[in-house]
Amino acid sequence: MKTYLVTGAAGFIGANYLKYMLTKYNDVRIIVLDALTYAGNLGTIAPDIDDERCFFVKGDICDRDLADRLFGEYKFDYVVNFAAESHVDRSIENPQLFLMTNILGTQNLLDAARRAWVTGRDEQGYPVWRKGVRFHQVSTDEVYGSLGADGFFTEETPLCPHSPYSASKTSADMFVMAYCDTYKMPVTITRCSNNYGPYHFPEKLIPLIIKNILEGKKLPVYGDGSNVRDWLYVEDHCKAIDLVVRNGAEGEVYNVGGHNEKTNLEIVKLTIATVHRLMTEKPEYREVLKRKDKDADGNISIGWINDELITFVKDRLGHDQRYAIDPTKITEALGWYPETRFETGIVKTIEWYLTHQDWVQEVISGDYQGYYERMYGKR
Repeated sequence: MKTYLVTGAAGFIGANYLKYMLTKYNDVRIIVLDALTYAGNLGTIAPDIDDERCFFVKGDICDRDLADRLFGEYKFDYVVNFAAESHVDRSIENPQLFLMTNILGTQNLLDAARRAWVTGRDEQGYPVWRKGVRFHQVSTDEVYGSLGADGFFTEETPLCPHSPYSASKTSADMFVMAYCDTYKMPVTITRCSNNYGPYHFPEKLIPLIIKNILEGKKLPVYGDGSNVRDWLYVEDHCKAIDLVVRNGAEGEVYNVGGHNEKTNLEIVKLTIATVHRLMTEKPEYREVLKRKDKDADGNISIGWINDELITFVKDRLGHDQRYAIDPTKITEALGWYPETRFETGIVKTIEWYLTHQDWVQEVISGDYQGYYERMYGKR
């Protein structure tokens, strides 16, 4: 049985990865380490924590003593590091927090792994690593900076971050590769495009738009909405990480993209149209609307769910114009490809939010932040 340390697994992508791994494999044991900051919802993964195959530890990846204790107790084979402050707007407001978690936290995990996994020295003085171990860093396409109208990010694209968030992720990536070069540490990195899907914290674009539509609020769009992102359904991303951790070549970076380039304005308009269509086809979905206008027959009206909800707001500072990833390397090396077309994934995502309003309301209200005490407080 392989034992994984998965950091940040109470967050969006980490939670989906945890659920994917536990469903796919019967021979894995996963220890979740999460500080449960504002975007970490223990309730999301509570059904998965059984203290047999999945264990939860509340803690900070910057905590050296905790990291050493966990490595000593569980004898990890793999580390998959999702833990990060991840919202660009928040990084503009408080850059130092991103430096501490994303850079120093990653470096602390690397050192803990080095102390636990090195078994000796070779003739050249390089560390000898326990067989089969791997440190995997989950990164982002934002480390590459911004593209013009043409071209794609490849693994050879120079790193050129523009926000405090992307600068902190770039620094973390460089530390991971430095440990590979300096200590011959077995590492891999994946850099993904924008993820979407279930359990996405509702400050990010797609869940925010869904939430605002259901509440009858205006839909904020930065600038003129022309910024382009490449969208990746989160389960497809989880499959890619699994392949890279198990079969990727040591010391390699793999780009993971969805081949789903859309402007922000396209995303908002498609989300509006999809919500309207689903509520037309399944009128029972209208019950989750906070705005319950009635039509002439006394039914809940959805005529107001249209593009007039869109409002353009001042552009984000340092807003990158376009991201687009070329995933040729991971396709050719490992056989991965994005399985979910955006037009399919957005329907799955919206229907998940429509049928999981209890989760959304708990997050919006902040009640999720008390879940740890309710679950563990009396133990």
